[in-house]
Amino acid sequence: MIVGFLFGPSGIGLFSQETIAGSQILINIALALILYRLGLSLDIKYLWRHPQLFITSLVESAATFILVSVVLGIIGIPLLLSFFVAAIAISSSPAVLLHVAHEVGAKGEVTESTKTLVALNNLFSIVMFSALLPFVHYSAGAGWVVTLFQPLYSFFGSLLVGVILAYGLHAVVLRTREAGQYKFALVIGVIMIALGLAYELKLSMYFIALTIVVVIKAMEEESLISEITFGPAFELFFIVLFVFAGAGLHLHELIEFAPAIFSLVLVRILAKVFGVSLMSLFQKKSFQKSVSSGLLLIPMAGLAIGLTLASGNLFPQYASIISAVVLGAVTVFETIGPPIASYAFRLAGETAELKNQTDNGEKRDTENS
Repeated sequence: MIVGFLFGPSGIGLFSQETIAGSQILINIALALILYRLGLSLDIKYLWRHPQLFITSLVESAATFILVSVVLGIIGIPLLLSFFVAAIAISSSPAVLLHVAHEVGAKGEVTESTKTLVALNNLFSIVMFSALLPFVHYSAGAGWVVTLFQPLYSFFGSLLVGVILAYGLHAVVLRTREAGQYKFALVIGVIMIALGLAYELKLSMYFIALTIVVVIKAMEEESLISEITFGPAFELFFIVLFVFAGAGLHLHELIEFAPAIFSLVLVRILAKVFGVSLMSLFQKKSFQKSVSSGLLLIPMAGLAIGLTLASGNLFPQYASIISAVVLGAVTVFETIGPPIASYAFRLAGETAELKNQTDNGEKRDTENS
């Protein structure tokens, strides 16, 4: 993000506004693939066995949306913009969770359940973001037919296209299962087709990408497609998003909206942690582990950047405000996120180091007995 800022219009100008506008297709490809990987974390079968996770995520996401909207409204951000920023703020970063978990060797109930909570956060963020689109049409002076039916067409049309592509991908992979080297190419090809159809049919690429992977995971009896990993090279797509997000930042806007940025950071942290912790009291779960889960939801990155760039197309006149507030908050969250995640795994007692200490202690107790 710093590189994008330094080389963007606010820096030395290597990336002009025309370059940024022309890069939208790269951003869309990166976001679609990131959303596909996000969907891999949403295991419907696991969620069916643990319905309390859905309720917890719903309550916590609602708390985040309401509190962020209210606080930004008090600060003076226009109401509709506050709603869109709040919808984006629901999302969480799976990258920080997965990377830090790998680094500290975290395994256990909190680690697995929080992966599902992160996936649900991102799903609710997209749903709320899309639900606000009718108000955009209304504010732009569109008729009631467009205001009402365009979002419905986008939602159900995207759902239908996603289901068809998922079944098509599954059928082709089954017939070529002996040629495993083609599975990765088939997934990328289907995502590219999804982008093309979303563009031509005026549908939501977010819903199409998520629908494809959720349907595949639900219908697969053996993991032929959902087991595919993109490898270290996948980080390039995150780099694309961060660089172009940084290129859209302007220092004077960050200074101007600093109160809104830090208010968003503080309120979102409180909503995530207390929302999950509060639900633990009703579900009679370990309060310490619930706090750990809430802390692991704090990082915010890829999806937030993608939705921010998308909102710039919806509100060209307010794109600078949304970018400054959300991307400024992303910078803070991605800075404090990894150490907070590391602490959360230790608090939950699921790091490899703590587990080894526990195992060694139990072994000594057994020997002494």
